[in-house]
Amino acid sequence: MKRKKTVIVSCLLLSLVLFCTIFSNVLAPYAVNEMNLDEVYASPGGAHVLGTDHLGRDVLTRLLHGGKVTLTVAALSVFLSFLIGVIYGGISGYVGGWLDAIMMRLLEAFIAIPSLIMVLAVQAIIQGGMWGMTLIIGVTGWFATARIVRTEFMRLKDAEYVKMAKMFGTPSWKIFTGHLLRNSLTPLFVVTIFNFAGAVFIEVSLSFLGIGIPPAVPSWGTMLSNAQNDLLIGAWWVGLFPGLLIFLTVLSINFIGEALKEPKRRGIRA
Repeated sequence: MKRKKTVIVSCLLLSLVLFCTIFSNVLAPYAVNEMNLDEVYASPGGAHVLGTDHLGRDVLTRLLHGGKVTLTVAALSVFLSFLIGVIYGGISGYVGGWLDAIMMRLLEAFIAIPSLIMVLAVQAIIQGGMWGMTLIIGVTGWFATARIVRTEFMRLKDAEYVKMAKMFGTPSWKIFTGHLLRNSLTPLFVVTIFNFAGAVFIEVSLSFLGIGIPPAVPSWGTMLSNAQNDLLIGAWWVGLFPGLLIFLTVLSINFIGEALKEPKRRGIRA
């Protein structure tokens, strides 16, 4: 019961975050880069619910718009990694044999490289920015998806309905998508949820280090990066609210993913 309540709260919180960021243009009380030098470092309350930063910009406004950037990068990069992982793992599992052996050894070599080193290596090739970050995270985040797809395809390709489809001359691409991939969606959905949480964390981390989203573009990572000096002068709210929102968002996604990982045992009696 406690876990169920946790999942419900996580779903509600994540839904609220998504709603607020999607409709940030409507909900934000100010323009994203509107500066008011007469209200620099205004404390939370009054006209600025979450206070202002060193340029007098409204923190709530930038938090909403920054969430749109961060979550959009995460969603697009996860979609890209999903496509790469499905194609790579699907070919490996469906064809099998020597090709599967080669592809798996190559995949293991990629996995052996620390993820941060790989991300930084790709970042040196692909410049930052929103689309650059999407490519960076997408092309380095497909390994778990590929392994899941390969395992599921190898398990399903000898099923009777697949053998019947081959017997009736069904094209391989239809077997790939209509029989194998469709019946692998449940574990794929779970790993995609965890990949989404990981993508949010990577975007925030790289932007915090100054090698991700440009500092002028509001994202949760750039807000944290810009807030480092603000903390030293007592403007705690500039960094607290982005950090808290990142923590709650990633935690909610992970709780939902953990709940989906557990097998459903309905109707089973001793």
